[in-house]
Amino acid sequence: MTSGGSMDPATGPGRGDEAYFVGLAANCTDRAVLVAEEAGPIVYCNDVFCTMFGFSREEVIGALPLPLLGRGDMSEEAVEAARADLRAGKIYEEETLVARRNGETLCLSATLFSRLHTDTGARHTVFVFSNITESKQIQSLQRDVLEAIARDMPLVEIMDLLCRRVEAIAPDVTCSVLAVEDGCVKPLAAPRMPPFFSEAIDGLPIGPAEGSCGTAAWRGEPVVVADIENDPLWAHYRALALPLGLLACWSSPIKLRDGQVAGTFAFYYRSKRAPSAWHHHIVEACVHLCVVAIERALAKAHIDRLAYYDALTGLPNRTMLRERIGGVLAGKVDGPDTAMLFLDVDHFKDVNDTLGHSVGDKLLVEIAQRLRTLVGRDDLVGRLSGDEFVILLQDADGDGAARLAQQVLEAMHAPVMIEDVALPASVSIGISLFPADGMDGDTLLKHADSAMYQAKGGGRATYRFFSPRMNSMAQDRLLLGAALREAIANGDLELHYQPQIATRTGELHAVEALARWTHPEFGPISPGRFIALAEESGQIETLGEWGIEEACRQMGDWRQRGIAVPSVSVNISPLHFRNRDIIPPVRSALARHGIEPQMLTIEITERVILDDCPMALENAHALDALGVRLSMDDFGTGYSSLSHLASIPARELKIDRSFMKDLLTGSSPGAIVTAVVRIGQSLGMTVVAEGVETSLQHFFLETLGCDVLQGYLFSPALPPPALEAWLKERNVQASALAVHG
Repeated sequence: MTSGGSMDPATGPGRGDEAYFVGLAANCTDRAVLVAEEAGPIVYCNDVFCTMFGFSREEVIGALPLPLLGRGDMSEEAVEAARADLRAGKIYEEETLVARRNGETLCLSATLFSRLHTDTGARHTVFVFSNITESKQIQSLQRDVLEAIARDMPLVEIMDLLCRRVEAIAPDVTCSVLAVEDGCVKPLAAPRMPPFFSEAIDGLPIGPAEGSCGTAAWRGEPVVVADIENDPLWAHYRALALPLGLLACWSSPIKLRDGQVAGTFAFYYRSKRAPSAWHHHIVEACVHLCVVAIERALAKAHIDRLAYYDALTGLPNRTMLRERIGGVLAGKVDGPDTAMLFLDVDHFKDVNDTLGHSVGDKLLVEIAQRLRTLVGRDDLVGRLSGDEFVILLQDADGDGAARLAQQVLEAMHAPVMIEDVALPASVSIGISLFPADGMDGDTLLKHADSAMYQAKGGGRATYRFFSPRMNSMAQDRLLLGAALREAIANGDLELHYQPQIATRTGELHAVEALARWTHPEFGPISPGRFIALAEESGQIETLGEWGIEEACRQMGDWRQRGIAVPSVSVNISPLHFRNRDIIPPVRSALARHGIEPQMLTIEITERVILDDCPMALENAHALDALGVRLSMDDFGTGYSSLSHLASIPARELKIDRSFMKDLLTGSSPGAIVTAVVRIGQSLGMTVVAEGVETSLQHFFLETLGCDVLQGYLFSPALPPPALEAWLKERNVQASALAVHG
């Protein structure tokens, strides 16, 4: 090895000279190589070293290594320690910053080892350098961007940081990142681009010829356009790019792990060119960073939606509602009133119990959609839970709240078609006002909830405003609900029986079982009150099964004791009748008490058939097949339908007591009663008139041909011992009439 350093194979020593081959190998590597005497000057360098550091060979040979490399600041102790390691045969490795001739800093991976010349006994140190500046720049970029992602910086800020860091290490490019949403591009970051450029492309569709980015997103693969001016992919957009001096563009799709193209990462150039190898390294790293950032943002958005939005309807959930309501009320000092509307879907449990939860979910989604269309941009609609919704009107007094409540009721008029079934979509609404009804969200919600229950009690599909009296009623409802549950469990309810009299013969036709409840503290509770409470609290099925069981037990007792009660009718709530499990308890009660099925009549209301519930129809036919009679109660009070009536195997039709008051005035009640009797006769059904209280009513109905009469003219509902005494007295009277006949 000579001080000249460079060895040409054509002019070098013979093939046996080892130095020739060493020099040849050193100049074929991409690493920089130096050889220096121990603690002395440089005696050899390869061509790569000169190119990498910018020195001529003349400047290198004879110079001391450390000062030449800008490492003259190393302490003598450190240098001597390194030399000792080298003399001991150790290889010294480190990553270090060194200076080029022009002062530019390079990041190098340095490997040093020591060799002893066998002929001269001189020791030399070999320096091998790899330029890792570019990889370190990419590593630094990756570290900074990943730290930003870990700090939950907004996605736009992360992408802006990424672009700026790329443009710092590759100053010959202009960087941009676009998102792809619903088939259109949305700018995320382009710090060197003027704002109008991003505004111009915002919302443009992706496609097979939509510039570099739109095409890359469409194809799902990189698109290189080396000449924007003449490439057909840029035909519609070159007028946007060329005035900015952008002559070439390379765009790469950002593909998530599921294969979805979520965006594009692009380099723009100010010359007509293709990307370099260095640019390929940058893009490879940056596209991966974009995937990580976007997937993290999507995951966070999904978590936020789970935390703050209802998964079924997409509306704000209870958590978000509380936060938003609290924020709105905190800013209300002297401003307009705020109205809270609490909505509960009417008869929603019927839908779930009879048609299934999937149908119930679809109904809730449709109701949520209708509510969305009614509220303003500054107002809030959300789902609390189940079938409960809330609307917050930021600037509304009582009149404004009432107007919206009426709009909601009207919007629900149209039935919802789900799986060929028309479902009613009515709601009951309670309204509270800030600050009159409460100074915080929880109080307003509680009071609006109380008002909603008042609307339920008012017939549903209506609205009510809160008042302190409602609050007291709500507390009473809670106490009464607990008491009802205890009363059913302990058998504290009882059945009273009201006689039904055959019109032509005057004989007992049947008795109707009516539930009665007397609470030791609250006193007598009306059936209308506790039955509605049982429906609201989910106890109606338990109450219905108790009624069937008790009526059958009593009939079995009368039968054993020879008391002539032909049959008993029991009222069943529509909610209970739509339950697929209603048949087994009926069959079991009949068998347990030895009752023939025809001795039991189940009374159902028009609501059962008007909702066209498949399960209700199945139950009706199953009861008929069992031999149990069906009676259509309260016929004529709703939207009566002959086609629906014909579909139910009912054998009895009951005229509601509400028609009896004005029966003889010649007004509509008389006409309706006449029509119902004629309908029943035409269908071969027994017609029963309830609420008969006068002899004139009796005479009118008898003349009309009504089959059975029931009411106070004959007897109120009586407990079993009193009914037995009443029957005995009638039998005595009948016997006396027969004797004196």
